Amino acid sequence: MALAVGEALLEVATVAAEVLEPVLRRRFVEWLRSPDNTRSPGMTCLHACVGLAEGLPWVEATQVGSKGCGANMRVTPVGLVPGISDEQRAGAAQLQAALTHGHPTALAASELTAFAVFWLRGGLAPDELVGALRQRCAEERTNYRGDWLGELWRQPGVSSPRTFMAHGWDECADALERVRAALAAGRHEGDPCRATGAGWVAEEALATALYCYLVSPGEPVAVLGRAAATSGDSDSIACLAGSFAGASLGMAAWPDEWQDRIEYADRLSRLGAAWD
Repeated sequence: MALAVGEALLEVATVAAEVLEPVLRRRFVEWLRSPDNTRSPGMTCLHACVGLAEGLPWVEATQVGSKGCGANMRVTPVGLVPGISDEQRAGAAQLQAALTHGHPTALAASELTAFAVFWLRGGLAPDELVGALRQRCAEERTNYRGDWLGELWRQPGVSSPRTFMAHGWDECADALERVRAALAAGRHEGDPCRATGAGWVAEEALATALYCYLVSPGEPVAVLGRAAATSGDSDSIACLAGSFAGASLGMAAWPDEWQDRIEYADRLSRLGAAWD
């Protein structure tokens, strides 16, 4: 689905909700129907994409109670696409999540994940990343992006768009505080999931991936090894941790033998050539 997001961004003439949504929808439905889709994807993505394939409005197809990590493990391309504003980047990150995961925490975690990638690629020092993400939680806490999300906020028990988003940002801020505390503790033996969560939900996937990365941000192979060996949703955690390391260090940091075995290398290379 990360390829679907990246190729949708490459296809559109401008990054705006009314332009991006139909292209994302088509790309997600293609993913749903692909013969390569045989790796036990999450039920949230499957159920939502069935609704999208049936032509439902996305606010009806999305799974409003889900904040699963599928929302943000595919968002890396939004952090890499060049030449767009912060508003466009945030809106695109939230929209690609919202098509399947309608929970506010999924939206906030996806935006944070995209900006982590964007900032690291732009040269932000790894030791400044958690602070920058926590600051964004505070700044964006009650910002509902209505141009991108429409009436998604109208869910049972939600009194306003502001309170809808505040819940998601607060959960992400709590997860980032666990990352800060785990790093400050100075002892990083054992399973990272014990400190920052198992990663099945979006804010924990972000938090545990950050923790795995920030323990040794200059050692990408160790970052991936740490993330892949966790007891939780290890493929999702490793996906995000690898994205952070790659955004910061670039392709040259990875072993040559790994680069020669990358799946979908042709499609990934097209994205890289367009965005480098």
